Amino acid sequence: MPKIVIEVPEELKELGEAFKAILANVGRTVARTGGGKAVDYAQVERAVAEDAARVERTTHQAILQALDIDVPAVIIGGVRYTKVGRCAAPYHSMAGSVAVERSLYRRSGARGGTAEGKVVDPVSLRAGVVGEGWLPGTARAMAHDLQQGTSREAAARAEETHRLPYSRASFERVAHLVGALAVADRQDLEDALIDAYEIPDDARGISVSLDRVSVPMEEPRQRPVGRPRKGAPKHPVARNFRMAYCGTVTLHDADGAALHTIRYGCMPQGDPLQMQDRLAADAATLITKRPELELQLLCDGAPEMWNVLEAGFPAEHFGDRIHRLVDLHHLLEKLGAAARGVAGPAADETLSRWKLTLLNRQDAAPQILGELVASDHDEGPGENHPVHAAITYLESHSVTADRMNYARARRLGLPLGSGNVEATCKSLFEMRLKRCGARWKEETGQHIVQLRALALSDRWGPAVELVLRPLRMAVRAA
Repeated sequence: MPKIVIEVPEELKELGEAFKAILANVGRTVARTGGGKAVDYAQVERAVAEDAARVERTTHQAILQALDIDVPAVIIGGVRYTKVGRCAAPYHSMAGSVAVERSLYRRSGARGGTAEGKVVDPVSLRAGVVGEGWLPGTARAMAHDLQQGTSREAAARAEETHRLPYSRASFERVAHLVGALAVADRQDLEDALIDAYEIPDDARGISVSLDRVSVPMEEPRQRPVGRPRKGAPKHPVARNFRMAYCGTVTLHDADGAALHTIRYGCMPQGDPLQMQDRLAADAATLITKRPELELQLLCDGAPEMWNVLEAGFPAEHFGDRIHRLVDLHHLLEKLGAAARGVAGPAADETLSRWKLTLLNRQDAAPQILGELVASDHDEGPGENHPVHAAITYLESHSVTADRMNYARARRLGLPLGSGNVEATCKSLFEMRLKRCGARWKEETGQHIVQLRALALSDRWGPAVELVLRPLRMAVRAA
């Protein structure tokens, strides 16, 4: 049998031994599979994965060890650091943890226990390690897992796939480290992403939308008066639902179909004005790149949504090029209830006529408003008064605001419904943050929302690269 001789440098001897062990294991496995008998191949897969993980860990150990710099002093970011010791520490890869011996340095003249006196090591700085020893690719994968589901699910998936063999607590800790970096650098990050964004060739319009969704929040609860009962929590909390914001910027083709949606989320105690500014900045950047794009503000009829949205798109910045539209489906819901009060058995026929008119005539909304007023079925203000509710809705959005010109929107190839932002409320918040029994704190909830918004917007790769890049720093001998 021909032999292949591979020369392995002394510093990579352990890696050579790992390859040698794999070859021996494969040979023994092949020898056991002869004779045509059935094979438990799942066991083979596990063994191969374990061998591959061993090679991967050994490889990381060799490379990370090479990143160490063992000299009396180094220069980091133009500042001199002095060596204070040398010890081994774990670094965590996707295949498991490895121990690497590295030198430790402290800023020259700084005292331990202070912010300036924090000990650093060249291996972590040069590799861009996240937190305490988490390699950047590992941290990225763990953060991606946690924005998709709970830490329990992430740990169970890791055990099943034989990758990222870490605890639930580790997934939580690492994901929130990455999330905190993304939130802290949010404005610069999102500016860079929209500047680099390539508009689809068949894009003809932009719709900007805003909506709200309830989120279960963990809030302090006042302790009852008197002596607490035995076993009562020292810091009682309540699970209360608060309203969070969702925002979207969607590119549409000539038929109004969505091509791509950029999604944003803001936790209940966050500032919706920051989201308003972000939506306006994205729209302005896209129009600068493609001035011929039509711009439309689109959401349901809630006054608070329109107040926030309109304030972010002033005429002095966008001129009169903005089109405004109330979601057609919300209007038809109002009109359907009113039709039953006005037309009785002929309600379906009346609603179909109104819908056809809305889609084809620019003055349809004022015409339907006049028809409802003339019907003499206005019940006046109050609960469960559908005709009055429809009249008020039409007056608010069609008489002066011109937000119900669906025929014009169709002619310009703009969408008629706010389904993109409503779907974002579900995918960004409800599917992840509203699990059974879930409750969130403002800061950590925003970490997950920020990461999830990047993933759902198909920006995960470039975004995480921008987030983690500043962690990498050059280190040279002084």
